[in-house]
Amino acid sequence: MWYIISVKQKMNVARPLLGDMKTKQLQWYGHVQRIEEGRLPKEVMKWSPPGRRKRGRPKLTWEQGIRGLMGEKGLIEEDWNDRGNWGKKIR
Repeated sequence: MWYIISVKQKMNVARPLLGDMKTKQLQWYGHVQRIEEGRLPKEVMKWSPPGRRKRGRPKLTWEQGIRGLMGEKGLIEEDWNDRGNWGKKIR
């Protein structure tokens, strides 16, 4: 863990990287939700692979992760419609 701290200090990074990653995920989600139906990014986001997962603990899907992030920030599904407000809420 000490090496992460020293790299952040050398690069003068004060914000936690995980928070930036969560914000970028929500930005991308809002962007894709606003684009028109039939576009490839929207189709890929809706796609669900066929078949079953291997034995073991079920993995969290990307969409489930996004829903969790939205819950953390108090967002609802339709909030992405207002681009300016969405940007304010996810930061």
